[in-house]
Amino acid sequence: MLGGAGILLGVAAAPAQAAEVSYLTECIPPAISGLPPVEGTTKADITAPPEAKVGDEVTITWKSVQAASKNPDILDLEKDTVMPTGTLKAAGAQTADIAMAGPRQNPAIPKNSDMKLSDMTGKLKLTTAGEVTLTPDAYAINVSKPISTDTKCAPKETVPPAVTIKVTEGGGTSGGTTGGEPTPTPTPTPPTGTPTPTGSEGGSTGGSTGGDDDGQTDFTGKEVSVSYACKTPIGDKNATSRVQINAKKNGGSYGLTVQFKGSVMDSPADIPADSVKPSMEVTLGGSDTGSVHVEGPTNAEAIKTGDPMTISDMTGTYKPGASGESTLSPGVLTVEALGTTTTCTPAETAVSLTLDTTEQASGAAGGSGSSGGDSAGGTSSSGGLAETGAESHSSLKALGLVAGTAVLLGGAVFTFMPGRRVR
Repeated sequence: MLGGAGILLGVAAAPAQAAEVSYLTECIPPAISGLPPVEGTTKADITAPPEAKVGDEVTITWKSVQAASKNPDILDLEKDTVMPTGTLKAAGAQTADIAMAGPRQNPAIPKNSDMKLSDMTGKLKLTTAGEVTLTPDAYAINVSKPISTDTKCAPKETVPPAVTIKVTEGGGTSGGTTGGEPTPTPTPTPPTGTPTPTGSEGGSTGGSTGGDDDGQTDFTGKEVSVSYACKTPIGDKNATSRVQINAKKNGGSYGLTVQFKGSVMDSPADIPADSVKPSMEVTLGGSDTGSVHVEGPTNAEAIKTGDPMTISDMTGTYKPGASGESTLSPGVLTVEALGTTTTCTPAETAVSLTLDTTEQASGAAGGSGSSGGDSAGGTSSSGGLAETGAESHSSLKALGLVAGTAVLLGGAVFTFMPGRRVR
């Protein structure tokens, strides 16, 4: 009895085996980041029992000694916002793809510091006697805040097996592979296609012209194509948008509505509600000078991955500062999102609307700031976003809303350890 107990004790106390492997990895950043694929080194420590029997379900652990990514000098990642998932390949006497997943547990990760990933676990039901090798394969890093983004990483070379399980005949029934949960978040689909602007643009006189005594109250501007140079939190972008300015006369003043026309992309990621707010300084010309501040409401609802990206109408009040023909053109666009600011400056003046105006007390003429300043907000519309210009690594089709949110957030989770960039 004592001898048998000793044997049983010896089996129960057998330690798990662990081994570390390193392999060259290519990682694809979120489509919204605009970053190219980058190569880095992954170091994984795999732990599994050295021996088991057919019918046993064994637990395997993947410890990330080194991920191929670093948190760049853009955003501090909050505690418990990072979750890894991956695939471990079983080969030899039994082949299977073992789904691995770790909890969303991490310390706060400061800017420009190593990514900290939780240990991933998965299970394998052993079905065949013999030697079963375990090899780490592709993995993904999901960051849940401020919006959900995924970085996908896959080996660029043959990865050697980390550990081997010796499987002997024994009790239990054959089974399949069971995987860790949860399922990895799908990678947002990058936008495709580039709409070609149509219509007049740049410097022409546009829209309706209304006199003060003709009884007209509603004035519709024309759509104009505006080339923007944008300063985003992660760099400069060139963009083109189609914009229309409309006006409604109220006494001697005009209520302005600025619309971005047509959605140019589907959202590449989930964007929380009430997180993005646009505004613009409408440029005055002709008889009048200065600018008119208009702004739109924040997005009332969350924007789901795959839904059309839109920007709300922006409204404000124009109080003329001069009598005569006054022109209104899209000016500097500002997008505030999640504590960041993106500013887009037009490369040229594109007149959308011309009005016959009468000077009002404290009007805009000679001023350099806003006129009126009615910022009660506009109605949500299906207005478009700035279309990203052609760039060597461009994967975005919009600047306005995306630049202030998705571009920043995508870039915040994807800068790699030293290694060569993929051309």
